Amino acid sequence: MRLILVTDAWHPQVNGVVRTLSNLRDYLTGLGDDIVMVTPELFTSVPCPTYPEIRLSLFPARKIRKIFNETPPDAVHIATEGPLGFAARRYCLKSDIPFTTAFHTRFAEYVHARVRLPLRWGYAGLKWFHRPSRTIMVATPSLEADLRSRGFRHIRRWTRGIDTTLFHPQDKTALVYQPPIFLYVGRVAVEKNIKDFLILDLPGTKVVVGDGPMRKELERKYPAVAFLGLKEGEELARVYASADVFVFPSRTDTFGLVLLEALASGVPVAAYPVTGPLDVIGNHPVGVLDEDLESAAKKALEIDPAACRDYAMNYSWATSAAQFKENLVIFTSTENTSAAVQSGEKTGTLDPEYLLRK
Repeated sequence: MRLILVTDAWHPQVNGVVRTLSNLRDYLTGLGDDIVMVTPELFTSVPCPTYPEIRLSLFPARKIRKIFNETPPDAVHIATEGPLGFAARRYCLKSDIPFTTAFHTRFAEYVHARVRLPLRWGYAGLKWFHRPSRTIMVATPSLEADLRSRGFRHIRRWTRGIDTTLFHPQDKTALVYQPPIFLYVGRVAVEKNIKDFLILDLPGTKVVVGDGPMRKELERKYPAVAFLGLKEGEELARVYASADVFVFPSRTDTFGLVLLEALASGVPVAAYPVTGPLDVIGNHPVGVLDEDLESAAKKALEIDPAACRDYAMNYSWATSAAQFKENLVIFTSTENTSAAVQSGEKTGTLDPEYLLRK
């Protein structure tokens, strides 16, 4: 199978969406699939205001058309609602090419938090973007229910996986601070609600891993908190494993891949009872969900680290990739796709047997 995967979120960004798509690409490539990544690296781009790590691609339409002509796909997936996502969506609609999308980020809430744009306007735009998608992939049951209540249709589940070889329990030597250590990993920005973590009255030390527009301001305001900046790979894994509790203050994440990374490292979770934590943690004895985040963080100290590790082992990239492939709309053949891309004619429909063969 040749898949064109379009995403505005890509390296050097460090977030759950990029890690998910990177791992998906690597896993499907290992299975023999041909994954054509359409990312800002291929285009002239400018930094996004207030979020410079995100690159906004300029005038991508012509190059996207060229990519489709030169690498005719068996399936198309549009992962993000950015300039590349819009350009690919427009091209597919004009050429009568079916495609799928994913709802990774609550952009309506993010924009509302930054510029106070009414939520109903944000969701109206998102609903317009996803309406022609054959399938909208979502990570959790609660997000699916929320989107259906807002009028989204054609929703199917796509769970997430975790690299349990990279993230695993280790000696607690990476963080030389007064224990217990309460850890936050993520973007240091208003939409992550990080202040709710920083103001907690907790014993030991609070540690923040990540970067973002609020970092300098918050470092000055909370000198007792250890801000370590960005960490990746083995270094990030060692930091996770050295923590005693992972605190997740976000109320807007659609999943929270960091929750699984912490659990795989043998670290219990404290979070609000909202979409993401409710789906990942639920009633399982690997975390504490409470509107009193301070109480949740203290109670999480009592959780068995081994139980956290065992629970995280249920999330594999094999399962995640299989769900993703089942949700795709597959063309009948590459030759037909090539003809359609160049002529605008509609190619075949979903071929379930093709999925089984692949």
